[in-house]
Amino acid sequence: MFELKNKEGSNFHFTLKAKNGQVILSSEVYNSKAAAVNGIASVQKNSSEDGRYERKTSKDGKFYFNLKAGNGQIIGSSQMYTSESGMENGINSVKENAPGADTKEI
Repeated sequence: MFELKNKEGSNFHFTLKAKNGQVILSSEVYNSKAAAVNGIASVQKNSSEDGRYERKTSKDGKFYFNLKAGNGQIIGSSQMYTSESGMENGINSVKENAPGADTKEI
């Protein structure tokens, strides 16, 4: 499920949650609701393509990923994982949960 949140007036942010309620992807802050809704649609469209995931390692050795749109723009980022396999499980969870996920405004 996508949760669309209004932050500080006209700023919007969304998260994608797995069926167990864990946040698996977070967006940037958008300056309009329409832009955030477009971001959700882009995640749904691009999440099934493995080539859209940028796998990264932080300076402290933790793993994370960014999901990118066709134009190369980051449309969502993961949490930090302690293992590469944990990160891959996170990617698989986004692939499984994003395409048909409902959106709930909170």
